[in-house]
Amino acid sequence: MSHDYVIVGGGSAGCVLAAQLSESPDRTVLLLEAGGDDDRPAVRATDIGSMVSTWGSPETSWPYATVPQPGLGGRVVPLPQGRLLGGSSSINAMLYVRGNRRDFDGWRDAGNPCWGYADVLPAFKACESYTWGDPAYRGRTGPLHVLDYADPAVTSQAFVEAAAELGYRAPGCLETSDYNGCTQDCGAFFYQSTRTTPDRRCSAADAFLRPALDRPNLTVHTGATVRRVLLSGDRAIGVELSTGERIEAAAEVILAAGTLASPALLLRSGIGPAAQLQEAGVDPTLDLPGVGRNLQDHLLLGVGWESIVDLPAPALLAEAGLFARSRTRTSAQSPDLQFFVGPVQFMADRYKTDGPGFTFAPILVQPASRGTVTLNPADPFGPAVIDPHYLEESCDLEVMVEGIIMARALVHTAAFDGLRGRELAPGPDGCDRAALARYVRDNASTVWHPAGTCRMGPGAGAVVDARLRVHGVTGLRVADASVMPRVTTGNTNAATIMIGHRAAELITERELVTQSRGGPS
Repeated sequence: MSHDYVIVGGGSAGCVLAAQLSESPDRTVLLLEAGGDDDRPAVRATDIGSMVSTWGSPETSWPYATVPQPGLGGRVVPLPQGRLLGGSSSINAMLYVRGNRRDFDGWRDAGNPCWGYADVLPAFKACESYTWGDPAYRGRTGPLHVLDYADPAVTSQAFVEAAAELGYRAPGCLETSDYNGCTQDCGAFFYQSTRTTPDRRCSAADAFLRPALDRPNLTVHTGATVRRVLLSGDRAIGVELSTGERIEAAAEVILAAGTLASPALLLRSGIGPAAQLQEAGVDPTLDLPGVGRNLQDHLLLGVGWESIVDLPAPALLAEAGLFARSRTRTSAQSPDLQFFVGPVQFMADRYKTDGPGFTFAPILVQPASRGTVTLNPADPFGPAVIDPHYLEESCDLEVMVEGIIMARALVHTAAFDGLRGRELAPGPDGCDRAALARYVRDNASTVWHPAGTCRMGPGAGAVVDARLRVHGVTGLRVADASVMPRVTTGNTNAATIMIGHRAAELITERELVTQSRGGPS
């Protein structure tokens, strides 16, 4: 069996790639997804109960977990990722956040031309359909539907007012400023989400893949687990499935399996740190030290209060938000804190109360700590070893502590008079910085935004170049969140979709150049 392009992973980037590459009838495209179809009620629905049910189901999520984390008191942290068409876009919290323009300019300045904000903005616009906002920054006719939050709780509305009261709104920004528009520094806001209607999710499979399924040159196989990439010398020629079946790729193999699976596939194919591969019993084909390095993730924790007014059940896990800088951050840098705010008690059970409550969840969005994805020497083709090294760098802990202090300042503004009750978490025991640091280590968890393990760029630590081609291998690319040199400021799904779009553009550009030189397409 042979196809021009074989895409491994039917998630956020893979769905975009399959749809865009198959637009040309001259290409044949095969999309391989290890999970199943996404056509199930719990995936389609937007209520929180349905969404949470998908996180623990082996039919919809990979049960990834970290090794014990010393920075979190030795805790093991679950890291589920989507295992179905649409990938994590089919099970995530649907929050639509592009990232900060400084993030992408930083990618460019790290040696990746054509990945600055001005370069990626057209891709963001092409992917989305959003009714409001400045059309210079927002797309109106793209496949991915983005909606505003329609009916936030009174505590979420108070949070927006509190942020303005403390001066977080940038000069010239309106109360309804668009954090995905001209600037992310627009003060507090209500989250936008990937929904076709208020009660129907819009995943990458819905937006991009499903409209393309009738094309005769596009084939989608679910339940197809790829074991490794097949190489002939320094060229990728196809993939081998767990069943032993081999599939040829006449043009390219493209890994879009995600930050945890894409590096593992490279390692199992003999591409990675040679000594580590030999230790795991895999014959090294290409010594590429950066594979599986540079793992980054966003940590969060709940800071919660009783509400002295009744609160409705939220339609999204987070209704309001804010991007802010800790006291160690300057306005020339991306914010290092993001907030989720909602009328829920998002905290450990021991802190909860029976009545209504609300939570501010500070999130570490510019982590300094770096982790790894490696093979298990006892079972190299089994689950990879995931070690994010959470809070290994002391500055990460300091930012989380500042997030708690900032949350307390926000809730004690006039906007929350008549709304806030007693503090539930950290509560009265969290009186000094040492106690707050203990609370962080005991309670912080992940927002499930791993990135960076196949870093894009030049140099010894990079895995792919600026065109997403694996260094030292012809006909092999990676296109997912693993290529991010630095994780974006905020939820990563929108940027992952953008990466899929840019990858298709780069492949098309390569074909056009090849054809202009008289070579095969």
